[in-house]
Amino acid sequence: MVEAASITAPAPEALEWKVSEGLVPYPQALAEMEARVEAIIAGTAPELVWLLEHPPLYTAGTSARAEDLLEADRFPVYPTRRGGEYTYHGPGQRVAYVMLDLNRRGRDVRAFVRQLEDWVIRTLAEFSVRGERRTGRVGVWVVRPDRPAQADGSAAEDKIAAIGVRLRRWVSFHGIAINVEPDLSHFEGIVPCGIREHGVTSLVDLGLPVTMADLDVALARTFEEVFGPIPAMENQSD
Repeated sequence: MVEAASITAPAPEALEWKVSEGLVPYPQALAEMEARVEAIIAGTAPELVWLLEHPPLYTAGTSARAEDLLEADRFPVYPTRRGGEYTYHGPGQRVAYVMLDLNRRGRDVRAFVRQLEDWVIRTLAEFSVRGERRTGRVGVWVVRPDRPAQADGSAAEDKIAAIGVRLRRWVSFHGIAINVEPDLSHFEGIVPCGIREHGVTSLVDLGLPVTMADLDVALARTFEEVFGPIPAMENQSD
């Protein structure tokens, strides 16, 4: 049983915000996402933002290349139909699965992905971290002036957040993953998102003693700025 903080909306047009404690197995999370998306499509359940952590694992998006899985036996590997390539999930990383009805929010995939990027960037800014987009790269990046420059003389950069989504009848699922304090060595079993020339980082790696609870407060505040109001949360068990 996974304990959660949750608010259940009284009507399908409202939005539910849930935070799960403990480590949620990936197959369980995928099954619950699939069920919620179908219910949103049917009009029998509200939109959902679900914050959680997974045990260590790798997922393969629709563009994943076999050569980018460097250590296939290190952690379980789950194929998934979200966009993107190989991604790591594990303790210390906040995953936010976002099940929103784009029929009501505008049927524009690029705009939606940009909103997710804005959400991450605004959240990082709450901790005085400047997250940035990069053309041709997936995720959100931070410049590392404390690291040796790249071969072309430009500043070193590390990835701090991943983004990967899927749509079914214009209802989204999957979402974002922000590194708070994961074991960064776990990323060594893959080429994260197929990008070899840059590393990965976390809020704690940047010298910021941010807790998961701190991040959740920031995610809630900045979600409202990007997507609109969320309901107040109350404690509840799944």
